[in-house]
Amino acid sequence: MSKFDTIVLDGNSLTRGQLVAVARNGSKVSLDPAGLKRVQRAADFLAEKVSCGEPTYGVTTGFGSNADKLLGAHRLRDELPGGNLHKPEGTLLEELQHNLITTHAVCVGKPFGEDVVRAMLLIRINTLMRGHSGIRVSTLEALTAMLNAGVVPVVPEKGSVGASGDLAPLSHLAIVLLGGGEAFYQGERLSGAEALKRAGLTPIRLSFKEGLALNNGTAQMLATGVLALDTLEQLLDTADLAASMTLDAFAGRSGALRPEVHALRPHPGQVETAAHVRELLAGSTLVDIPYHLVPRFKSWSAEAWSEPDDQALSFDIGWDWVPANQRHGREAFYSRFLPFKGGKKHQPQDAYSLRCMPQVHGAVRDAWAQACRVFDIELNSVTDNPLIFPDNEDAQFIEEQVISAGHFHGMPLALAMSYVKAAIPVLASISERRLNKLVDSATNDGLPAFLTGNEDGTDSGFMIVQYTAAALVNDLATRAHPASVYSVPTSANAEDHVSMGANEARHVLEMTEDLGHVLALELYTAAQALDYRQAMLNAARRLASRGGWQALVAKISNAPREDQPHYAQFVAEVQQLTAALANAGDFHAGSSVRDAHAILRRHIGFMHRDRAMDGDVRTVCALVQQGAFRSVA
Repeated sequence: MSKFDTIVLDGNSLTRGQLVAVARNGSKVSLDPAGLKRVQRAADFLAEKVSCGEPTYGVTTGFGSNADKLLGAHRLRDELPGGNLHKPEGTLLEELQHNLITTHAVCVGKPFGEDVVRAMLLIRINTLMRGHSGIRVSTLEALTAMLNAGVVPVVPEKGSVGASGDLAPLSHLAIVLLGGGEAFYQGERLSGAEALKRAGLTPIRLSFKEGLALNNGTAQMLATGVLALDTLEQLLDTADLAASMTLDAFAGRSGALRPEVHALRPHPGQVETAAHVRELLAGSTLVDIPYHLVPRFKSWSAEAWSEPDDQALSFDIGWDWVPANQRHGREAFYSRFLPFKGGKKHQPQDAYSLRCMPQVHGAVRDAWAQACRVFDIELNSVTDNPLIFPDNEDAQFIEEQVISAGHFHGMPLALAMSYVKAAIPVLASISERRLNKLVDSATNDGLPAFLTGNEDGTDSGFMIVQYTAAALVNDLATRAHPASVYSVPTSANAEDHVSMGANEARHVLEMTEDLGHVLALELYTAAQALDYRQAMLNAARRLASRGGWQALVAKISNAPREDQPHYAQFVAEVQQLTAALANAGDFHAGSSVRDAHAILRRHIGFMHRDRAMDGDVRTVCALVQQGAFRSVA
């Protein structure tokens, strides 16, 4: 969605995509006229009940554990000897709402990013548009004007327990509307009053229940959660792309991706992941390649290559011939595959990190989808308290029209985020396992150790890239403990069970950054491995095409001499290998994998010898964060 699109808020149809457009792209909002009529109806109803002297929670009573305190007609403090030295402006009812905001804005920590705060503002405006909160149209329009003007309240990250809503962070939002607190405006951190002034706005005074309407709701956990889900959606596709590049680099097997396989266990995310990876690998001539065609890496030597264009290669290649007397019990296999052991092990299945990719990635997709379902409902829900039902005209008592309930409780969001929070380290972990498999010569199917030639023993290659990935996975795993299972009661035990959903969603948003880093490191490593795999196979193809079977013999160990038994059989089999290589086309990855590889290589070159890698790592992490692979993935 373009930043120039204006999003009309009616309280019923806000989407995650629209929220992202406002929060991250700067789209403006407008208010639906029909929705404003509902807002005005509830405000008028509330004013009428107050004028009749009806006791109403949060309007003519205190809050939380002070709910049993009814407000009087005048301030008792005015009867102090010498008078009330701190008499505020306005009525007691106005003072109640003002104090609610000013005393609740007590969060600590670094400020949320502007995207989170803009999302919080948008969510609050949208839920108030439902017309069940009692806020005036003028106040709602002031909140909208602040969002559209680019005034972004400073909201420290920590302070919400996720029940009674996100009271403290939402108070930091509302206090700027009153001319207090701090806000960012055009990149500068200012007092709230100064930010409003520079934006051409004026502070407001709150009326009945408006403070409660502004700070009682799930906007922080909802905002951070939706933005986390948006980021995670991109990372799910990036994870499939990284895994596909790794599978191509391994010249792996595609059987575990087949649609008839997944039809037997049709978890939606699993089916989707398998289909996505098949699409990314389409056109690959590496996947499912016959074992005998794949050479293993050998260290370069000056005698490795005779052709001028091959002498620039930084590796040598080789196979082992399997004599006939060592094939007993495996005759069926060698009737299909030639008896040459190169890089690929003769086994019909890949390691779990490759073969079980649909099951693992798919389970994370399902966790994401479940959270999206919950958050989509919440985006157009009313989450403050009490709820106003002015159209319940048959009500005998005000409690039937102003109903105290618990929609502010964040447990639906908190548990959904707990599920996602547990899923993120799983996706990072399987990525790190694939990365580790690529750099380990015992498991990388004939690629060089740590993906470097290391002829002189001085190169570390990609060794320490795996260390960083391992550190990130451990960090993610230790942060995956669900906050939602640990309630700490508040408000003198009036609020005796809270969700901690704000912490949960904030953790998930933070964790997506490190997940992106792990996936970036896999892409970085897989690109190096893919270059080696393609170069080694194509070097073998050129050698077979130019020099024939005699040239290929020089790359084969365990060959018999002319005067030994089985020599004729060996020659015949080498000739078959030569023909298979010579007649093969160019060995390359799937078209989408090639596109992703090209994007990465435009910024980061192949590493022939050790070099400083910190710039490479920063670059690939930035590419993932900026969505550079989105069009491919």
